[in-house]
Amino acid sequence: MTRVSWDRYFMNIAHEAKRRSTCDRKHVGAVIVRDRMILSTGYNGSIRGLPHCNEIGHMMEGDHCVATIHAEANAILQAARNGVRIDGATIYTTASPCWNCFKLCANAGIVRIVYDEFYREERIFRVARQLGLAIQSLEQAEREARRAAAVARTKRVPAAGRLSRGARRTRGSA
Repeated sequence: MTRVSWDRYFMNIAHEAKRRSTCDRKHVGAVIVRDRMILSTGYNGSIRGLPHCNEIGHMMEGDHCVATIHAEANAILQAARNGVRIDGATIYTTASPCWNCFKLCANAGIVRIVYDEFYREERIFRVARQLGLAIQSLEQAEREARRAAAVARTKRVPAAGRLSRGARRTRGSA
């Protein structure tokens, strides 16, 4: 079995969170992580205590159900309710954030957004560049991690007290 990358691992958890979604129009999950530790999770659904869209129908304005709180917002709100600081964190979301969720992520101190599926909003990429906020698809994140790992492997220094093969061969010959 191949070991999954950290990015894929956390995205898999976001996909599991989306299975809790109560909106039958779109299922989205989110996981907020810092230093490889999960800080919060969220999924899209109705306001706490109100009936769910999949039970009573949708409150539509244009092409959006406005009764639904998005997964990213719910993950940020859950962190806030539990007193968990998320500044400097990464959010993994199964769909790229809408404009409002992007703004919430930026102002909450999220520094990296990793999404699995692109969902409508192009301007988030331009604004993310202006803010220095990293936003990338899961595929981009994994490609970047593989490249960084390859560079790290080429720069490895031998452990203290151990000689490299070349140094062992030349040791004692002077």
